[in-house]
Amino acid sequence: MWFKNLQIYRVPAGWTMTAEALEEQLARKRFVPCGSQDQETRGWLSPTGDEFLVHRVGGQWLIALGLEQKLLPSSVVKQEAEERAEALAEQQGYKPGRKQMKDLREQVLQELLPRAFTRRRKVFAWIDPTGGWLGIDAPSQARAEDVLEVLRQTLDTLPLALVRTELSPTSAMADWLAGGEAPAGFTIDQDCELRSVTEDKAAVRYVRHPLEGDEVRGHLTAGKLPTRLALTFDDRVSFVLTEKFEIKRLDFLDVVKENLDQQGAEDARALFDAGFALMTGELQRLLPAVVGALGGELKGGDAPAAAGGVAFATEAASDAPF
Repeated sequence: MWFKNLQIYRVPAGWTMTAEALEEQLARKRFVPCGSQDQETRGWLSPTGDEFLVHRVGGQWLIALGLEQKLLPSSVVKQEAEERAEALAEQQGYKPGRKQMKDLREQVLQELLPRAFTRRRKVFAWIDPTGGWLGIDAPSQARAEDVLEVLRQTLDTLPLALVRTELSPTSAMADWLAGGEAPAGFTIDQDCELRSVTEDKAAVRYVRHPLEGDEVRGHLTAGKLPTRLALTFDDRVSFVLTEKFEIKRLDFLDVVKENLDQQGAEDARALFDAGFALMTGELQRLLPAVVGALGGELKGGDAPAAAGGVAFATEAASDAPF
């Protein structure tokens, strides 16, 4: 059980949800496969394949959203409807009107849906009720929104907020690159993306390339700002930090996974639990460290500040509950 990406949200202090209450509320919307006329269905699955929707290890919770979608391209429906419209035109002596075409498309859709292939996927979310974190293993905020939307539909209350820091990730990453030094506890790796703030959006990407020296600084001086930067924390976890405070390409290094081998888990369930415990333990250290490297969490309605005189534009995060 190792997350590859992390979309991060804050659970405010005072959220009184218990694991038992969460289990009960998630059960309102258990996953049910698509019926013959369903194009998509979403609901909660057991993360471990048993009857429980909330998996608990050491005070940390794991939930999983199941999504199933019928693979029926609109172009296929359109083509079949047009072919039937041509045959209908020959029979009635005139082309079908707008309402007839709409009815034809609906008829084709209803006939083809039961025979369409389905695609199923599972999205995991980690909840740290003590530390106040919700992390979704999704490569983008749009994918994470699938989980948040169903959570909003399922739970009585979900007062989540985006993480807001004193320094924007863009500003902080620019300072680290300009100074050639990462914040305490971190090292700068060899992947980076710099993008111009001008209309042309010119971008430079470095992959497995040293980032110290005048070349990268020259791009910063020319007005390009970092949108992605690869970092390693405490020689234990490597990741890519993005301008939107996303954690991507999350990789728990050998020194962490060696601990898993030492656990001596005898079955798949024990191995799963040991991996989840190790992962969440590392994330409980990593996330506060990243927030600290960005100047700490923003208080009140203050706006993020630029560091080192580097100008940047940042999208304000909403504090409104989801």
